[in-house]
Amino acid sequence: MSKEVQVSAPRTRNRWGEGERLRGEILDAASRLLSELDGEDGLTIRGVARAADIAPASIYQHFTDRAALVAGLADHEFARLHAGMKAAEERVDSGDPVGRVRAMLHASCRFAMDNPGHYRLMTANGPPRTAPGARPAGPLASVIDLLVAGFARCTAAGIALRVPTERAAVIAFVGAHGRVALFQNSARYTDADSVMAFVDEFVSLVFA
Repeated sequence: MSKEVQVSAPRTRNRWGEGERLRGEILDAASRLLSELDGEDGLTIRGVARAADIAPASIYQHFTDRAALVAGLADHEFARLHAGMKAAEERVDSGDPVGRVRAMLHASCRFAMDNPGHYRLMTANGPPRTAPGARPAGPLASVIDLLVAGFARCTAAGIALRVPTERAAVIAFVGAHGRVALFQNSARYTDADSVMAFVDEFVSLVFA
C-alpha cells in the first residue's frame, strides 16, 4: 500500500476535453517513467507528477490512489499494444490472412521485448476472473479478440484450423507470451529474430 499522503486541494471543473487530455498526459508520463525504473514498485504519485510537470493534487482528480494509477497505466499500455497489433495487421495484404495473424503476434512480441517493465505490469495478475461459462472481458481479452478475428478470416479463406478460432487465438498468444518470457529471463536468449521464428513455427502447428 502506498505511504504517500493524498493532497487535499480545491478542485476546479475542467473545460470540455481538458480533463481527458490531462488524464492522457498523466498516463504518458507514467509510461515514460516506468521505462526508467526497474519495476512498477518505483512508480509514485509524486514521481509521476514531476514527470508530467503537474502538482500531485492534479493526479488525484483522475486517480484516487497509486493503485488506481497503476491499473490505469496497465489499461493504457494494453491500448498501445492493441493499436500496434492492429496497425501491423493492416500493413499486410488482406489476401494473406495467415500473414496478418503472424504480423499481429510479431507486433505483440516486439512490444513486450521493447517494453519489458510495461509488459510485466500488464500481465502480472493474469486475466480477470470470470463466472463459469462467461466470456472473458477486459483489455487482455480485447487483444486476444484481434487474434480470434484473424483466425476467423483464415477459416473464411478456406484455411483449416486444428482447433476452434478462439482456442487457436489463446494458444497462439500464450505460446508467444511464453517465448518472450524466456527471452527476457535468460541471458542466453538475446536474438529477437529467434523469437519471431519460434512464433511462426508455433502458429503453423495450429493449422491443419
